[in-house]
Amino acid sequence: MAAGSLRRSKRHRIIAGVAGGIAEWVGAPVILIRLLWLILLLPGGLPGVVPYAICWVLIPSE
Repeated sequence: MAAGSLRRSKRHRIIAGVAGGIAEWVGAPVILIRLLWLILLLPGGLPGVVPYAICWVLIPSE
């Protein structure tokens, strides 16, 4: 993967690879990004589900 390109990960995929792709892009551990998504899900789901769905659609796969 070229440096700086944001792609959904095939290696770190559980649902769509969004968290894995973001983690690879910023150089962070995948578990940290997944925990951030989980925290966004806690106040009722929408703050986590909507951005994830948008990223799923907009970020191309590897």
